[in-house]
Amino acid sequence: MANFIVALATPPLRSALALIRLSGEGVFEATDTLFSKKVSGVGKRESFVGVLKEKDSLLDQVVLLAYPALHSPTGEDSVEIICHGSPLIADEIISAYIRQGGRLATRGEFTCRSFYNGKMDLIEAESVNDLINATNTESKNLSLMAALGKTSSLVLPLKTSLADLLSLIEVNIDYPEYTDIEEANEKKIVESIDTILIELTTLIRKAEEGKIVKDGLKVALAGEPNVGKSSLLNAFLQKDKAIVSDIPGTTRDVVEGEVSIRGLHFIFLDTAGIRQGAGSIEEMGIKKSEESIKEADIVLLVSDARTKEGLEDQRIKELAKDKILIEVHNKSDLISNEKRSGLYVSALRKDIDPLIDEIFSSIGLSPEAFREPSLCNAREIGLLKQIHGFLLEARCDASNALPIDLVSVNLMSAYNACRELLGEGATNDLTDEVFSRFCVGK
Repeated sequence: MANFIVALATPPLRSALALIRLSGEGVFEATDTLFSKKVSGVGKRESFVGVLKEKDSLLDQVVLLAYPALHSPTGEDSVEIICHGSPLIADEIISAYIRQGGRLATRGEFTCRSFYNGKMDLIEAESVNDLINATNTESKNLSLMAALGKTSSLVLPLKTSLADLLSLIEVNIDYPEYTDIEEANEKKIVESIDTILIELTTLIRKAEEGKIVKDGLKVALAGEPNVGKSSLLNAFLQKDKAIVSDIPGTTRDVVEGEVSIRGLHFIFLDTAGIRQGAGSIEEMGIKKSEESIKEADIVLLVSDARTKEGLEDQRIKELAKDKILIEVHNKSDLISNEKRSGLYVSALRKDIDPLIDEIFSSIGLSPEAFREPSLCNAREIGLLKQIHGFLLEARCDASNALPIDLVSVNLMSAYNACRELLGEGATNDLTDEVFSRFCVGK
């Protein structure tokens, strides 16, 4: 009984070549029916050149790669077909395989099968999607290190340390009469947890830095009307993205621009000027400005270098109180001396290097964040922080002289969260959520 999946792995566009992927039980037998050469029974990865034909209908001349389960990326018998890049040809081949008992793959199903068949852990599986969506070289490198297993290796010492401590506690609980084993007393448990916490704190710090490198940052340009926010956006992007005018209130909606600066991906949000007494349409833009400030990682409070701080600047500071806030005095080319504290720039002259330096200084990324593996997505960081919380509770329990079997409850929760990082014992709900973000054919 055939039970295999099939999908186009390249974009459905006219091109020189297209790649079709297949995986699962019965895929070799279906291929023997359609292909001019026999592929079932191969003991290693092999490539073939031949024609695909359904009954008397010639489908295409192709290069076909056959992967027996032991040597397959998915852990199942798999086939990859490189055909001519006509969408018509690809559709005909896929339809022929469906008539042989296959079905169309869902999002991320090939990678999901690799995960369930032990070809990769969950961290490696997630990195596949991160690689596809990488926006710059640095984020690509982080994802590639994860795909190669280097990121997963960061979790193993943590998992081992927790397992060792739990084993010591269990031995003390089960065999209290033995005198030749190390005692799991309060001091020993607290010392062990402290050692693990040091290691874990470093992992969390590197993970949060890695997330910045992988995902980039949102920067909101906020301020009163006509202070040069749009000119500043254009200076960052090095092109005229936003309309610039001397008329206050020109920007009515949020204008976005993306750019890579010194290896980091930035999304700049040029917002409508915030002021009192705006009309109804402009007021709608101001509300969007406030929303942009709330969703940004960094807020640049832009003002005119010739003016004093206004009431609206205070309003923006209040909105951005939980953000990285940098005060920027624009139009420095129009003054003879600096009158206020803060950064002075000239967006008109593209003189913004000191501001870029300040942005990077405020982020505080270590050089290692760009070249070392790290657990850098929201799921992984969330689990690391869960482990940290469980360990703090276990340390508190041990310090308060609670029985060691009660102390072990939080330690076991930390250990299970560590296993969840790697996808060990993962639930269907978790994997469905992870792989639903993938594209079809991967």
